[in-house]
Amino acid sequence: MKKIDAHQHFWQFDPVRDSWITDDMFVIQQDFLPEHLAPLLAENDFEGCVVVQSDQSEAENLFQLKNAAENKFVKGVVGWIDLRADDIEEKLSWYSKFEKLKGFRHVLQGEAQRDLMLEPSFMHGIGLLHQFGFTYDILIFPDQLPYVPSLAAAFPQQQFVIDHIAKPAIAAGEIANWKKNIEAVAKYTNVSCKVSGMVTEANWANWKQEDFTPYLDTITQAFGEDRIMFGSDWPVCLVAASYKQVIKIAADYFSQFSSEVQNKFFNLNASRFYKL
Repeated sequence: MKKIDAHQHFWQFDPVRDSWITDDMFVIQQDFLPEHLAPLLAENDFEGCVVVQSDQSEAENLFQLKNAAENKFVKGVVGWIDLRADDIEEKLSWYSKFEKLKGFRHVLQGEAQRDLMLEPSFMHGIGLLHQFGFTYDILIFPDQLPYVPSLAAAFPQQQFVIDHIAKPAIAAGEIANWKKNIEAVAKYTNVSCKVSGMVTEANWANWKQEDFTPYLDTITQAFGEDRIMFGSDWPVCLVAASYKQVIKIAADYFSQFSSEVQNKFFNLNASRFYKL
């Protein structure tokens, strides 16, 4: 079974721009580029990946599009754009010329205004994505999940995906509130979910496979077999686990499902969502 990694990053490390990479994450305070990921993909039977923005600039889009143009295994790019800009429609039209640019993301998790996604100017930008065939990655913390149903309901034709299962506090074992809110979001069939970024929400030095089981149970039951996809969150995952370990967490859990479901999770769902 060939696989797609639906969520990873490339960067040339810049301590000022990448100040989110704090000193406790020293292991990723370095460059991570396509030549570093290529052998890991080959070794683990992945045929390609989707690179996701890690810097909120349009320079980031050009950097990642160049990576995609030069590396066939980079199947898609999720970039960044100022959705509130006055010229958003012109910008989207321009970006629609790039075949490998599949969608956009904003770092909503870091915004002081927790419901920024429901700001009229932000929603105006979201409302234009569909006509250009762009997806939208929702990067949030659990406290922002209650805003997602309103966003999903406002744009039923827009394809959304929740990144990193909305980052529940796995290390603390907090699940009740997150579960209730993620189930409410999953009722909207235009929202998918990336099973990614879990190890960084667990105890970095001391996580166990079973720590993730209740969260994976919730996601698979809520979203079903057609709206979940695998993402490694490499290289961010390296603060807590190797690439192989991250794959193993997902593979061990999904080994209880049919090969058809596994193929959807590791390949088909991401390929369909991002039109790879």
